Amino acid sequence: MIYSWQKSQWNNIMQRKNALPHAILLRGRMGLGKNHFALHLAHTLLCQQANAGGACGVCASCVWLKEGNHPDFKLITPEDESEETATKKKTSKKTQISVAQIRQLYDFLSLSTHQVDGRRIILVSPAETLNLASANALLKMLEEPPANTMFLLVASQPQRLLPTIISRCQVLDFSIPQKVDAIGWLAEQCVQNAKALLEYAGGAPLAALQMQDQLASNEQLIQHLSKGERLDPFTSAPLFLAEGMERAIDVIQKWTFDLLSYRLTQSAHYHSQQRQALQALCKSVNLGGLLQLQRSLTEAKKAANHPLSNEMQLENLLLQYTHVFMPQA
Repeated sequence: MIYSWQKSQWNNIMQRKNALPHAILLRGRMGLGKNHFALHLAHTLLCQQANAGGACGVCASCVWLKEGNHPDFKLITPEDESEETATKKKTSKKTQISVAQIRQLYDFLSLSTHQVDGRRIILVSPAETLNLASANALLKMLEEPPANTMFLLVASQPQRLLPTIISRCQVLDFSIPQKVDAIGWLAEQCVQNAKALLEYAGGAPLAALQMQDQLASNEQLIQHLSKGERLDPFTSAPLFLAEGMERAIDVIQKWTFDLLSYRLTQSAHYHSQQRQALQALCKSVNLGGLLQLQRSLTEAKKAANHPLSNEMQLENLLLQYTHVFMPQA
């Protein structure tokens, strides 16, 4: 089943089921279930007894898909490894889809479909992890699409895709659901503090669901940031680093975003429950320093997975944060 907030997109596709394009781009912020939707669509289109609700779940095609070995379905992700590299020690998580992965599709496409008059489906996710070489290789396929083949591209950062790839796809947009619907769904999942989690996740229900174990640690980090210029960067940095560099930067970014938002509009996007602290800090915040800090955080996040000098970098960022509240000479 698809999620309740995806019904309009699903109806859109089902109404055109017999006349779908060769490539569809599913785009929207992370945490909205786009991968789930794409897999549900692939299963439905490959199912031998599908109905408007989706795949039957019992035919041979559905069984193959459940077992992960359907001959007419191919999933391309950054985690894929070839036989040659699979035996080597893995030192880091792959963050790009390689050109070799795309070129391997030629062998897949050279075979006839398993079902007579059937279709192949290639799911690329997240599509923004295509590098320039792999993106251009995929573009050639989209420009001259193979017969009976559908490409499903899933992107949470579509701005990173080549414009020419986007132009070869029909776009299916996913937006955040109504707050009351999202909170209701989270309540059905037995999530505590659903409203605060949904706010911190920017309205994305699945992201909020994944964050529920992080709420307590987030609140501890926010308590440190609430100290403003009184924060001690050197004792606070290890606490932030314990959450991982990427998440530590994300916490600081969201807090400084709300500092700026509250300073300019008296409203908070991620931390409405900390309005009192934001209001107090905004009285002494320096806008120029805050904007410079946000630029520093953006640059730091690009290298967040680099293992060297993370603690020193966090100390410098937190030190820069304390200076945001000091009078400029």
